[in-house]
Amino acid sequence: MPILPFLSFGLVRQTGDGGWWWLTAVLVFVVIPIMDVAGGDDVGNPPDEVVKQLQDDRYYRWLTYLYLPLQFGALVLGAWQWRAGGLDWVGRLGLLSAVGTVNGIAINTAHELGHKRESVERWLSKIALAPTAYGHFYVEHNRGHHTRVATFEDPASARIGESFWRFWPRTVLGSLRSAWHMETNRFTVRRRSPWTPRNDVLNAWLMTAVLFAALTVAFGPGVLPFLVAQAVWGFSLLEVVNYLEHYGLARQRNAAGRYEKVDERHSWNSNRLTTNIFLYQLQRHSDHHANPTRRYQVLRSFDTSPQLPAGYATMIVVALIPPLWRRVMDHRVLAHYGGDLSLANVHPPARARLAGSQLSGSPQ
Repeated sequence: MPILPFLSFGLVRQTGDGGWWWLTAVLVFVVIPIMDVAGGDDVGNPPDEVVKQLQDDRYYRWLTYLYLPLQFGALVLGAWQWRAGGLDWVGRLGLLSAVGTVNGIAINTAHELGHKRESVERWLSKIALAPTAYGHFYVEHNRGHHTRVATFEDPASARIGESFWRFWPRTVLGSLRSAWHMETNRFTVRRRSPWTPRNDVLNAWLMTAVLFAALTVAFGPGVLPFLVAQAVWGFSLLEVVNYLEHYGLARQRNAAGRYEKVDERHSWNSNRLTTNIFLYQLQRHSDHHANPTRRYQVLRSFDTSPQLPAGYATMIVVALIPPLWRRVMDHRVLAHYGGDLSLANVHPPARARLAGSQLSGSPQ
């Protein structure tokens, strides 16, 4: 994936057609969904006797490590192309989509690295987040989302009836506030100032500031709109994935008023082979939430997990069209809870509409 912008650059130079910068987006949102259909599902799980061997195999770790230099190379190439000009608005949008998509998928790389116990992988996670200015994800995802997932309090868990366009500002702002609150509390409970390089939100943001400043010095202030736009594209790609991963799913409270333990019922999953290869098995999301330190190559599929009708690459496109998304997903959420809307995570303004469609038996 991170090699595609270099391929696009070569094709643009050879043909003079800036439209080749759309190659990355076409692959992700058109070719991969087609390959998902052709490739089918992979429902097999690694046998228990080989799990440790797979976990220790450094080949899989290097697949995540090597994403980073290619990711940063694509960003520098994009900044150079933006400054050099020679592209019409179609080419410029294609350039933004290419670099933004590579850096958006890099957040998934950061996600894999950030859950590991090795300190070098945790630092690599924050480095991978720098181009999208989303370093606070390192704190919020690990300590916030994994604690509150599939609850009304979680800014990264979408509610049934909530469109992606309403979810986007709620999750972007809510996740940022949550990360800052958790990290500053970590210092204040020890009676220390949070304004320190040891603050994981601040040191992650500092990486972005240094990176953007260096590129501005190298290519001029005219590159700043490109850097900001590709960052927004990148973290929006993350958030649309967040949107579909837990849409409408809810953990129930026990007799003591506490949320039940996270299990395989609280994430939407897909076994589409091609997308799983491209996204480090991210679609086996239930096992990841149950076992966050488990490496991607040994994540398992469960029959009891709710299944998406298509792979993430396809569902991202569907999520951007709210009427289509509601038609495809709302009745699946209700079916998951046996038709009982009270068990789902519901967007309050949509409750009356959903209750009406529930009574009428409409798939809407």
